[in-house]
Amino acid sequence: MGYERRKEVLHQTIRGWINYFKLADAKSSLIAIDKWLRRRIRMCIWKSWKYPKTRVANLIKCGIKPYWARIYGNSSKGYWANAEGIMHHAATNDKLRLAGYPCLMDYYVRLYVK
Repeated sequence: MGYERRKEVLHQTIRGWINYFKLADAKSSLIAIDKWLRRRIRMCIWKSWKYPKTRVANLIKCGIKPYWARIYGNSSKGYWANAEGIMHHAATNDKLRLAGYPCLMDYYVRLYVK
């Protein structure tokens, strides 16, 4: 699944979830799910940068210092661990929003909190 298709599916799914849970007081649950979702998105991005050379180059593009980019880009940690570690700093929530990835809480606040 490419980036654009993933964003489209996420938008549709999140809209459906928010419409389903709009009558419930689900704010705390949505916050926890949103944190997991963002980590999963970061994991998918990390996984798509298949090779260490690509990871190092993309981490540098994301604003990570070259020394740390080389250390983490060549890391043998798993995808999930790197999603919480270096990718949390490289792909912040604001950067993910600018890239077009949806946020559960943004939908919840914008559509149903008055």
